[in-house]
Amino acid sequence: MKTKSILFTLVLFLVGVLQCFSQSAQGDGPHSQLIIRGVMLVNGNGAPPQGPIDIVVEKNIIKKIQVVGYDGVPIDESKRPKLKAGGKELDCNGMYLMPGFIDMHGHIGGKSQGAEPDYVFKLWMAHGVTTVREPSGRGVDFTMDLKRKSAKNEIVAPRVMAYTGFGQTSGSFNPLNDIPISTPEQARIWVRANAKKGADGIKFFGAEPEIMAAALDENKKLGLGSACHHAQLSVARWNVLHSARAGLTSMEHWYGLPEALFDDRTVQDYPLDYNYQNEQHRFENAGKLWAQAAKPYSKHWENVMTELLDLDFTLDPTFNIYEASRDLQRARRAEWHEDYTLPSLWDFYQPSKISHGSYWHDWGTEQEVAWRENFQLWMTFINEYKNRGGRVTAGSDSGFIFQLYGFAFIRELELLREAGFHPLEVIRSATLNGAEALGMDDKIGSVSIGKLADFVVVDANPLANLKVLYGTGTIKLTEDNEVIREGGVKYTIKDGIVYDAKALLKEVKDIVDAEKAKTGYKILQPGIKE
Repeated sequence: MKTKSILFTLVLFLVGVLQCFSQSAQGDGPHSQLIIRGVMLVNGNGAPPQGPIDIVVEKNIIKKIQVVGYDGVPIDESKRPKLKAGGKELDCNGMYLMPGFIDMHGHIGGKSQGAEPDYVFKLWMAHGVTTVREPSGRGVDFTMDLKRKSAKNEIVAPRVMAYTGFGQTSGSFNPLNDIPISTPEQARIWVRANAKKGADGIKFFGAEPEIMAAALDENKKLGLGSACHHAQLSVARWNVLHSARAGLTSMEHWYGLPEALFDDRTVQDYPLDYNYQNEQHRFENAGKLWAQAAKPYSKHWENVMTELLDLDFTLDPTFNIYEASRDLQRARRAEWHEDYTLPSLWDFYQPSKISHGSYWHDWGTEQEVAWRENFQLWMTFINEYKNRGGRVTAGSDSGFIFQLYGFAFIRELELLREAGFHPLEVIRSATLNGAEALGMDDKIGSVSIGKLADFVVVDANPLANLKVLYGTGTIKLTEDNEVIREGGVKYTIKDGIVYDAKALLKEVKDIVDAEKAKTGYKILQPGIKE
């Protein structure tokens, strides 16, 4: 009997542990009142860190931001905000708190990658990403369904901003009966239908000038946002300057910007055997493009920058998605692949002649050296744009070229730092700048009274080392000569709901482990199965 009793007690204990784990992973709240105690606040507005601070949230609205002491001095408990009946306290003494991160270029998985929303969302949330702008996904109906569920907190997911791919049709969204957009009026019809569906904006890839002008004009009248990847098929006649003048609110990556900076040519120096349908051709020659643009600080370079600044134009560089171009070995052997990359996604990354963004056919030292020089020129423009008051945001474009959701967003922050941004400027790009670009800076992007309760909490200083924001943390040696991992986001708070970031990451690992067990797959070397 005693043995049965002990086993029964153990089972109850394990069930309780699992229930607690499930609750923490799924989120705790929202509460009538939430007080976050004793944090060092790194706000998104460029202000230096300040603490200890208590933050009071009521029904998802920040009500009080109160300094409760001084560095190295015990806190006077009598001066702290009082917890109301039914409220919750979160002890974060000594931890760092920032506004929720905003990924301005986040694809919600993909069928080709085998990455479904639950997997993607949990990776983002585990890295403090509480808002995502999706620039062209699986169709407006698919994205709008997820947007509504996230807004109601029916799913564990960041807030979703839907930017439909221009001309895209899916489900009930079919304004032109599948007729390709070929006239300005058709463009206007499509834009109006997209707005009626509830989308927040449009993602363009380029089109004939008169069609782009009409679509952007109509979209601007409706007050919606816009982004553009200026694909090479249209960029010779419509580059970033054309888009910005016509009302585009942000550019993605860097396509179209070097072309606007040409001063001794009108098209890039394509090899005569170039084929746009060949990924090796596309990416290898793209690495030589910035060297063909006007030199930094030359007259034409200055004129283009000045005009974009005057137009209040937003640059969303997505540096990380091109990092394999300058260092393939680093990108494909990042330590998080082993535990958090799905087998189907890993397969998608491998060299292929038919998959966009899978790795290229023949990549070596010469290509990487050209891309490193490309990065230097590109980063010079982006950093100077920021220095002159231009808005630069943080976007990841994960799911391609060995870049994993969540992890890639943190890598983007490191690359902004490499470009010359102060760590406080990096955090501003990841928070307030994104909120401004989305027209949501009255609600998110900084920790201010009256805004929504979106926060990232980490138990190490992210300004001293951005690597502490990775789910895998960073390796550190203690005074006792012990190797430890420090960091990893502790809590992600979205809409006042507290999520255990490490529990979310554990759920992702469970998803990956289950897929490996089902497929007999183990990541050892690229493309090799056991």
